[in-house]
Amino acid sequence: MLTLQKADEATNISVSIADRDIDNLLTKEWLLTNGRGSYASSTIAGCNTRAYHGLLIGSLTPPAHRVMALSNCLEMVISRAGIFNLSTFEFPDKFAPTGFGFLKKFRLDIGAHFDYELENVELTKSVYLVRDTDKVAVVYDFTNVAEPVEFVSRPFVGLRNFHALQKSYATFYSKWLGSNTEGLLVRHQVPGSYELRLCCPSTKFEKDPQWWFNFTYRHDRERGQDFTEDLWTPGFFKCRIDSPVKIVLWVSLSSPKAGKKHDPVTNMDIDTVCKDLQKYRREQMHLITKAKDKFQIPVSNGRSKNQNLRIGNWKYYEMLCLAAEQFITKRRTNNKTTTTILAGYPWFADWGRDAFISLPGLLLATGRFEQAKSVLTTFAGVADEGMIPNRFDDYSDSTHFNSVDASLWFINAAFQYLQASDDSKTFIQALMPTIRWIVDSYQKGTKFGIHADTDGLITAGDEQTQLTWMDAKCDGIAFTPRYGKAVEVNALWYNSLCLLAEFYAGRDEENSKHYDSMAEKVRSSFRELFWNDSKDYLNDCILPDGSIDDSLRPNQIFAVSLKFSPLSQHQQASVVEVVQNHLLTPYGLRTLSSDSPGYKGVYTGPIRQRDEAYHQGTVWPYLIGPFIEAYLKVNEFSPESKSRAAEFIEPLLEHLTEDGCLGSISEIFDGDEPHKPKGCFAQAWSVAELIRAYQLINGPSAGP
Repeated sequence: MLTLQKADEATNISVSIADRDIDNLLTKEWLLTNGRGSYASSTIAGCNTRAYHGLLIGSLTPPAHRVMALSNCLEMVISRAGIFNLSTFEFPDKFAPTGFGFLKKFRLDIGAHFDYELENVELTKSVYLVRDTDKVAVVYDFTNVAEPVEFVSRPFVGLRNFHALQKSYATFYSKWLGSNTEGLLVRHQVPGSYELRLCCPSTKFEKDPQWWFNFTYRHDRERGQDFTEDLWTPGFFKCRIDSPVKIVLWVSLSSPKAGKKHDPVTNMDIDTVCKDLQKYRREQMHLITKAKDKFQIPVSNGRSKNQNLRIGNWKYYEMLCLAAEQFITKRRTNNKTTTTILAGYPWFADWGRDAFISLPGLLLATGRFEQAKSVLTTFAGVADEGMIPNRFDDYSDSTHFNSVDASLWFINAAFQYLQASDDSKTFIQALMPTIRWIVDSYQKGTKFGIHADTDGLITAGDEQTQLTWMDAKCDGIAFTPRYGKAVEVNALWYNSLCLLAEFYAGRDEENSKHYDSMAEKVRSSFRELFWNDSKDYLNDCILPDGSIDDSLRPNQIFAVSLKFSPLSQHQQASVVEVVQNHLLTPYGLRTLSSDSPGYKGVYTGPIRQRDEAYHQGTVWPYLIGPFIEAYLKVNEFSPESKSRAAEFIEPLLEHLTEDGCLGSISEIFDGDEPHKPKGCFAQAWSVAELIRAYQLINGPSAGP
């Protein structure tokens, strides 16, 4: 039996382990980040189930060029009573060793903690990721030692691209650098390869290089990917322990520099690291408290199902706001460091669409205005032909622009930044030129055939392109071909024109009238083309040949949720009702109605099978944000609608501490019950839009 408790500090998570069901333990993951794209992650059993798991995944060019540096450690306590293995590894036909049998509790706060209880020994293993550097500290805290024991820690090295897997034909080189403060150097036998430094003061290193074969990653096997890996270990650290003590294994990743002398890897002590992490956590909590004061959210420790969120869910809100911080990271471009937003862990970097859908919830709602400004100006600074990049490249400064909506989401986020921060100087000088450039380019024509048609609506792409967020494509097959006029793109286009008309009203009447005239034309065409009288909802897409895709999808919800809607009040209410009745699940909106012919209810298997389901019924939690906003709008933010909306988001709040990545929200869920979490275990816009939904329900400014 697993008993999950929130610790005394609301932002901490504690899992008491009674019934050691390994399959259950392996469904719960943890994540630590350090503000530069690096991370540490595994399961609460300490057994890696993904190639992306590891104790140190470093970012050589923040936030990209990530390297799985240290996979795991084999830890043993040797006493007169026997050999006690703390580690758990999975191989093709067994678990070996099975250290989860000694695990009594897992805790997550500024670090990840594993409490073990052995015969005559109690110890806690803690993992701390040092901020702003590719360094991890693995701490073994022996708190009760009834008789002398010997402790052994054997590190397993990856030193590979985190998208790849290591095999035993790789050649490694290790060298002891002369002292415990300099430690052990490990690298591939290839000039210029990145380096791993390991040291463990108060221990002795024994050189004993070995390859261990066929580590099995069950999540990757389920996804139809390569799922076995060979890992190399240079030897082990050992020491005798006869009283309470802390043993610290320090590991750091770096790119070698010719002629540079190796600096001591232990240039800090563990107490300093913990103090720095606690200080940073306090700063984040201060931002959360300011958000609480702004939205006047009552604090209560009581909680029961089906109560309005304003009674007792403040603790979940704190967790969400701390989860938001994990996606905020540095980007180093052209020798300049700015702020960006990672789309999701473990595998996504920073994507324009995701960043600007996420920005209001992650940054504005939590008072991180300086970081919001940096994100907006970072992307604006690399705009091209009136387009915001869809993503940055993982290994270079190059940008990719294959998105029709990222630029429009940028406009929406920029105006929300102005409203939240009142920073008109940055908005007018740094953002408005890009906003107008986008609108002019979309009107006249830009990349990928994006342009305004004669009816004023935006059309884009062709059979070869996937430019909307429903972009799954495999073996040349687009599973949701949405080229032409997509409903959410034109809802965003209309909203952008209205925002500009509103901004210039009272400032520049000529510009205000210009954008108002454009918006009116779009509003009329939008209703005529997208409204489906026979079904009382919006068509999803109009192809260039005029054929209509009237699939029941959630994209239409944005035509209600955005500040300016092109629909009548009756049409808005009808859209919300249809979406609620046919697409709403406990964890967000399905991407396709379950009674549609192409519906796929389970996201699993090889990449083609998964891509077929990605937007064909799979549930996306981020869509709960626009749905809640639309639902409250059409119900005039009544107390009854807020209470009902609170019930809608409660399962997602519970997901924070029940399954998936503890303390975060998954990217997607299966469309079919029981709606298992899938995809990225921590997704930026999933967290961001749940924060926004919470504030819409609880904030006094949410309604009339």
